[in-house]
Amino acid sequence: MRSYDLTPFYRSTIGFDRFFSLLDQATADGSSGYPPYNIERTGDNTYRISVAVSGFSPGELSIVAKENTLTIKGEKSANENGKDNAEVLYRGIAARAFERAFQLADFVQVKNASLENGLLHVDLVREIPEAKKPRSIPISTAAQAAQVVDDAGEKAAA
Repeated sequence: MRSYDLTPFYRSTIGFDRFFSLLDQATADGSSGYPPYNIERTGDNTYRISVAVSGFSPGELSIVAKENTLTIKGEKSANENGKDNAEVLYRGIAARAFERAFQLADFVQVKNASLENGLLHVDLVREIPEAKKPRSIPISTAAQAAQVVDDAGEKAAA
């Protein structure tokens, strides 16, 4: 029997969590992508993506939401911290460019982005239009339906 690893879909989609929670069979996440990130549910229809972007300034980061895709890019400038003459003896802090893309469910919109303590927080909200929300339909009996039809006929005759 084959087992399918759905974690890549679960990690990069927002708003499909109920679906993937049913399909995901508690597989271990062995991937080590750069930069690391978290996806949190902060409410019934609100989410937050937190990306570790230590060492990046707001000018070196870009967030683009196009159709159902959220793309976060980071690109370090060639001249790091304005130190033209500095010689790096050991580089333990990653300074490479990155691009992360997340697939968003229908009606999920980016509301806010903030950079604090080396974490880029992107707040998302699912706003379902009134026309798409479920609505309750009252059930009438046959006698009530006939009365409504008779009332309409009497008003038309008058």
